[in-house]
Amino acid sequence: MFKELSIEDLATLRLANKVTIVDVRSPSEYAEATIPGSLNIPLFDDAERAEIGTLYKQKSIAAANERGIEIVSAKLPAFIKAFAEIPGPKVVFCWRGGMRSKTAATLLDLVGMRMSRLMGGYRAYRQWVVAQLDERPIIPNAYILHGHTGTGKTEILRRLAAKNYPVIDLEAMADHRGSVFGQIGRKGHNQKTFDSLLLDGLIHVADSPYLLMEAESKRIGKVVMPEKLIRAKEAGHQIWIELPIEVRVANIMADYKPELYADYCIEAFKRIKMRIHTPIANEIEQCLKNGQFERAIELLLIHYYDERYDFTSMSYGKTERNHIQATSIEDAVAQIEQLLK
Repeated sequence: MFKELSIEDLATLRLANKVTIVDVRSPSEYAEATIPGSLNIPLFDDAERAEIGTLYKQKSIAAANERGIEIVSAKLPAFIKAFAEIPGPKVVFCWRGGMRSKTAATLLDLVGMRMSRLMGGYRAYRQWVVAQLDERPIIPNAYILHGHTGTGKTEILRRLAAKNYPVIDLEAMADHRGSVFGQIGRKGHNQKTFDSLLLDGLIHVADSPYLLMEAESKRIGKVVMPEKLIRAKEAGHQIWIELPIEVRVANIMADYKPELYADYCIEAFKRIKMRIHTPIANEIEQCLKNGQFERAIELLLIHYYDERYDFTSMSYGKTERNHIQATSIEDAVAQIEQLLK
C-alpha cells in the first residue's frame, strides 16, 4: 500500500533531495502553478479533464467515473512506463489529494513501484507556503545591491550564488527583470510560483548569517514581494555599485538581446515615450527601428533610467552605504567578496 505524506514530511524530503515529486494534474494546471522541481505526468490531459468534469456536472458521478476508467485504461502502459523511468522514491499529488493522485498511487503500487501520495495535494501545499512566508522570520542581516540599470546586479548575484554565497535572486523567482522591458524574452511567473520559489530560497539560506539580494521594487512584473522582505531590504547593508556606461550598455545587450526582440522593444518603449523629452524620445524610437540598439540603450540610460534611479535612491536617506567603483562585473564580484569578508 502506498504511503500518505504530510506537507511537512514532503518538505523534509525535498530539502534532503531524497524524492522525486510528480504532479498528475493536467498540463494547464501544472503550467499555472506547481511544487517547484516536480515533473508532470498527467492522468488526464486538458480535454479529458474537461470532458470528465462536464459528465460529473451534467450527468452523474458514475458516468464521470466510468469515462475516467476508460481513459486511464487506454493510457495505462505509457503511464506506468513514464514512472518506471524515474529512479528512487516518488511522491504523487493532484489538486487536493483526491481521486487522481489516489488512482495513480494505487495503480503504481499494484505493479510494485515504491510510491507515496501527498495528503491535501497542491491546495494544501499552497496553504502551507502562504503560512510559512507569513510566519518565517526574514534574516535581518541583509546585503542589498543597488546600481544604475545595466550594472549587472542580477548577474553579480548569480556569480556569488555559484560560489555558495547565500543569495535570494528575486528576478529569477519572478522571471522578470523588473522594468518596462523586463519581460522581453521571458514569460513571467505568477504570484503562486514566485511565493513557492521565494520560500525555497529562504529555506535554503535559513542557516546563513546573512543574505544577498537586489534592491527591487515592491512589484516585479506580475508579482509582489512580501512586506517583511521589503523591510529587510530597507534596513539592510546597502551596497552601491558603479560601472562605466559603456559596460552597462554591453551588459544590457548581452542580457536582453534586443536584436531578437526588436518589435517587443519598440512596443515597450511606447509605454514610457511620453516621459522623455520629445527630441530624445524620437531619436530613441528611430534607433530601435533602425537596429541601432547600443545608441538607443545609451540614450535611455542617460535620459530616463539613471534619472529615475537617482531619484529613488534618495529614499534611502542616511542609510549606511558601501560604494563599489568597478570596471566590470568580475571586478564588482571580487570587491563584494572582499567587503563580505
